[in-house]
Amino acid sequence: MQPNPKAQTMRIQINTDRNIEIDETMEAPLRDTVEDALSRFSDHITRVEIHLSDESADRSGPHDMRCMMEARLEGRQPIAITHQAATMEQAVNGAAEKLTSAIESILGRQRAQRQRLQQADALPDEATSPDEP
Repeated sequence: MQPNPKAQTMRIQINTDRNIEIDETMEAPLRDTVEDALSRFSDHITRVEIHLSDESADRSGPHDMRCMMEARLEGRQPIAITHQAATMEQAVNGAAEKLTSAIESILGRQRAQRQRLQQADALPDEATSPDEP
């Protein structure tokens, strides 16, 4: 079986602000979280960018970790969402959930529109249908 030339992998890029240092051991679970959340849409997503920032820098406080996630879908404008939480993991999980919901909504509307068009094409043309008594 030959690999599908159209098949592509969803690339995930993680960016941080100057207040956050992330190493490979921290990066892998974050990637896994995003891959797991978005895996069913991987055929539609070309790239996901994750931007992590510490909103309060040196001061600690509730919901000071911010995750902005942007997904690039084939043939569509990028989708961007943000989520703030107490920890980086919570911020990434929340952002992944929001992004999943947004993509479900967009692809669902697209699928419904396609179905409506197919149904309209399947209906007989009123101009050519015989008149009923």
